[in-house]
Amino acid sequence: MTELTRLSFSIEKPLLEQLEKLRKDSKYANRSEFIRDMIRQQLVGRQWQDDRETLGTVTLLYNHDLHKLSEKLTDLQHHHHQSILVSTHVHMDKHLCAEVLLVKGRASQIRRLANLLRQQKGVLHGALSISSTGKSLT
Repeated sequence: MTELTRLSFSIEKPLLEQLEKLRKDSKYANRSEFIRDMIRQQLVGRQWQDDRETLGTVTLLYNHDLHKLSEKLTDLQHHHHQSILVSTHVHMDKHLCAEVLLVKGRASQIRRLANLLRQQKGVLHGALSISSTGKSLT
């Protein structure tokens, strides 16, 4: 188990009230875990900013009826196979598909891949969710 260290810091009362509202709205049981997660979020952002090895998900929603779109998306994924750990494809209805890719690599590579995928004609929505490999979060 990780050794814990107690901290003490000063904060203006209005800022503390906002912190407590954020914590409660986020359903955290205590302030310590909420602050630890805020710090981790900043660390993940720094990893992406510094173009380090990262983890992310790319979510796509698209119309599979559009001529050759499925083939273009598959070709792009094959071209970037070294970054894609796994993909899941779901048929939402008769025409719409959702695809989620778990990707790992330098932040710039992942951003480039996400942009290439969501820029294809017929992709209705594409989102990149950033995360970390976790190596520096403990």
